[in-house]
Amino acid sequence: MPEPALVLAATPIGDSRDASPRLLDELTSADVVAAEDTRRLRRLTDRLGIEVGGEVVSYHEHNEAARTPELVARIEGGDRVLLVTDAGMPSVSDPGYRLVQACVAADVPVTCVPGPSAVLMALAVSGLPVDRFCFEGFLPRKAGERERVLAEVADDPRTMVFFEAPHRLAATLTAMATVLGEDRSAAVCRELTKTYEEVRRGTLAELAAWAADGVKGEITVVVAGRPRGAAATTDPADVIPEVRERVAAGERLKDVTRDLAGRTGLSARAIYDEAIRSR
Repeated sequence: MPEPALVLAATPIGDSRDASPRLLDELTSADVVAAEDTRRLRRLTDRLGIEVGGEVVSYHEHNEAARTPELVARIEGGDRVLLVTDAGMPSVSDPGYRLVQACVAADVPVTCVPGPSAVLMALAVSGLPVDRFCFEGFLPRKAGERERVLAEVADDPRTMVFFEAPHRLAATLTAMATVLGEDRSAAVCRELTKTYEEVRRGTLAELAAWAADGVKGEITVVVAGRPRGAAATTDPADVIPEVRERVAAGERLKDVTRDLAGRTGLSARAIYDEAIRSR
């Protein structure tokens, strides 16, 4: 008899063959399966050739406030509650955090069935440093708010992982190039584990140009952190004295701005424009 607990279970992000034996066991034995989308859960179990053994209830952003105490009460009453989202790990840019908090507060067990993760897979295949990284989820949709958040992480030396909708990808990459620097290395991971999986690597400027014609599918973006040893600055005016000195010594302005962008994480265009403006 399964012990009472909240079980967070990772589901495949594309290929149903990535479902673990433990996930199948929990789906067939849990007293309650709380799913972000019950129709997607049904499609998954059909592909896996299994049937959910317990009661299936919906648990998504629109009902989690009301349903959370119900699920906690079920666990306190002796039930094992399995939480699954559409893909990947619950609570990572998906419903789940509120329920985990409530279970912790009620002192009921919380455990996890590990499995597929778009965040970790994108990091692994990006070719960027993975010794230190952070997950930033989805950026704000409004341009001003998006650029403000990017400015907050511009000097972070850790590799950064973002989720993005395909129809906003070009605008997001353009904003990243402007705020983080056109020459900042990045990777766009599309349709991970699916038939048309693609990983496109390059600078933010190159990736923004590539995405301008439109990109389809589930998107994860990995961006290099500020180069180690680079000056922590988000103001192009801070590097203008060096620009003037090097140009006076005979270097081309374009070459200087490109070099400084790579060192500081600033946009080469922003440095160039500031240099022209401050003449």
